Amino acid sequence: MTWQAFWSVVRRDLLLSWRRKSEGLSAVFFFVVVAALFPLGIGPELNVLRSIAPGVLWVGALLSAMLALQRLFEADYRDGTLEQMALSPVLMPLLIGAKMLAHWLISGLPLVLLAPILGLQFDLSGDALFTLTLSLLLGTPVLSLVGGVGAALTLGVRGGGVLLSLLVLPLFVPVLVFGAGAVQAQLNGLGAQAHLSILTAMLLPALFFGPLASAVALRIALE
Repeated sequence: MTWQAFWSVVRRDLLLSWRRKSEGLSAVFFFVVVAALFPLGIGPELNVLRSIAPGVLWVGALLSAMLALQRLFEADYRDGTLEQMALSPVLMPLLIGAKMLAHWLISGLPLVLLAPILGLQFDLSGDALFTLTLSLLLGTPVLSLVGGVGAALTLGVRGGGVLLSLLVLPLFVPVLVFGAGAVQAQLNGLGAQAHLSILTAMLLPALFFGPLASAVALRIALE
């Protein structure tokens, strides 16, 4: 019953996103545009492109994730779905975790899949592309989980979009630093294991505390 409800929420959010394709594709389109325009603006110098690639791709992923955060709970808050989740016999953090998983599948996983293709524009090596993909695979769920807490805290607040950005951006910086640092370390021949281990260390507590903290914040918003 519990896990059936979890996967039902995931499937519901994916179906709703499929019906509102423009909302789901806006973050992905933004990421593609950012990554595609930088090589055109900087020029064909390959050494320069390789040096800026980790930062450009990771900043693009971070900003793309932020674009989709405000809509994470907004529609469910307006139509009463969140109230039904709060009254459900299933633990609310589990249902919120399902929404966060769906959010990552919609806005995070496409970035992970597109990153190696976009990285080719920057003349990244195969090892660097693999490290970029792995760092995004570990880092983008942290963005969804931590950003979900911020979205829950600012739900229903006037000017919540600006407040959300101010709230979560400082928390995203460590993910950005170690995500881009992993690729840069691989490019410099130093190995990315330390940076990837730190990203994993960020992900594990976020998996537990993210849905829990979001559920608490959402209950407060519903009262």
